[in-house]
Amino acid sequence: MPIFKKPAIKADSGKKREMPRGLFQKCPGCTEVVPETELAQNQRVCPRCDYHFAQPAKERLQNLLDPETFVEMDADLRSVDTLRFHGMVTYKGRLKKYQENTGLLDAVISGHGMLDGYKVAIAVMDFAFLAATMGSVVGERITRTIEYGTAERCAVIIVAASGGARMYEGMLSLMQMAKTSGALAHHGEEGLPYISVLTNPTTAGVMASFASLGDVIIAEPRSMIGFAGPRVIKETTHQDLPERFQTAEFLEEHGLIDMIVHRKKMREQISRLLSYFAVMP
Repeated sequence: MPIFKKPAIKADSGKKREMPRGLFQKCPGCTEVVPETELAQNQRVCPRCDYHFAQPAKERLQNLLDPETFVEMDADLRSVDTLRFHGMVTYKGRLKKYQENTGLLDAVISGHGMLDGYKVAIAVMDFAFLAATMGSVVGERITRTIEYGTAERCAVIIVAASGGARMYEGMLSLMQMAKTSGALAHHGEEGLPYISVLTNPTTAGVMASFASLGDVIIAEPRSMIGFAGPRVIKETTHQDLPERFQTAEFLEEHGLIDMIVHRKKMREQISRLLSYFAVMP
C-alpha cells in the first residue's frame, strides 16, 4: 500500500468557466478567431482575409480626419417618442439601452474638421446604435451637416451604414429622406462636392436618399448595399438573383458605385478626390 494517498480533486460541476466577452471576435469572412486588440490596431479589418468589421463612428472619425481637428455639432439633439410607441420594449426603453451600450445619444456623429488640410463637413453613422436607423435626430443632424458645408463652402462627407428608416417614428422618419435630399440639392447647386461612403450594410431609406446622391460614391469591400435585402426581393419576385447581388462589387460593375476602397486607404482616396474638386483649405 502506498504511504501517501493522492488527494482527490473535486470539480465543481455546477459552474462553467466562461471566456470573458470582448477579447476575441470570430470573423464572418474566414471564420478565424481574431483578438480584439489586433482588430483595433488594424482599423477593425480582419488581418487574415481583409473582412471589414463594423467600425464605431468615433474610431472612423479618428482615422479619417487630421488629429484634434474634429468639432462636433448638434451633440445635444435627442430623439423624442412622439408616437408613444409601445411593444415588447418601448421606444424610450430601446433608446436608453443603446445610449448606455454605445455611449452615443443617437446613431450618427456630425460636425466639421480637417482632412489633409481640407476643411470638410462630416457625418458618420454608427450601426451599433439601433442598426443606425434614420429617425428625426439622424436626419436633422445630417441635414445640418450638409447646410454647414454649404454655408462654409466646403465638401460634405457622409459615411453611411444603416438598416433604413426608424419604424418607431413612422412618417417622421420617412420625411428625413426628402429633407436630407433637399439639402444636398441646394449644396450641389452651389457647385460644392459631396462624397458618399457606403459601408456594410447600407440599405432601405438611407440608400434611397442621401447615400446614393454623392458626386462620388465610394464603398468598402464586400458591403451589402441596396433598398431591400436579397431574401425579401427573391420572395417578392420569385426570381433567382445574380451571384453577388447587392454587394459593393456587383453594384460597381453595374455603375451605381464609382469605386471600392479599402478602409486603410479611405483617407488617402478622399484626400485625392478633394484635390480634384479643388476645395481649397
